[in-house]
Amino acid sequence: MTKFVLNVLKGKLTKTKKKGATRSSDLLEIIHADICGPFPHQKIDGNHYFITFIDDHSRFGYLYLIAEKSQAFEMFKISQTEIERQLEEKIKIVRSDRYGEYYGRFDEGGRRAGPFARYLQDNEIAS
Repeated sequence: MTKFVLNVLKGKLTKTKKKGATRSSDLLEIIHADICGPFPHQKIDGNHYFITFIDDHSRFGYLYLIAEKSQAFEMFKISQTEIERQLEEKIKIVRSDRYGEYYGRFDEGGRRAGPFARYLQDNEIAS
């Protein structure tokens, strides 16, 4: 990993526990999803972003390099399959910053549910 990526990851870490913030009590109760990028320097393989999925209880995480934000949904499905197989549990809640790459775009009637939001609803995962 480049020094820039490591600095971005370090910047996302918190030094102190927030008052009132408690961890979930079980594995996969809450998964935090976040996309970071674009990076100023494109890598040889063309990736401009990375996406993370972090379990709130264990703080164990998965990091994937992606070329475009539009790949977020596909990477979630891959990660979900891998995580749920390993732990033999289902993801219950996904938390994110609710950007368009997850939930769709604004239109005249407000925000339309995108494919990621519909997928979570269809699989009974809260967001």
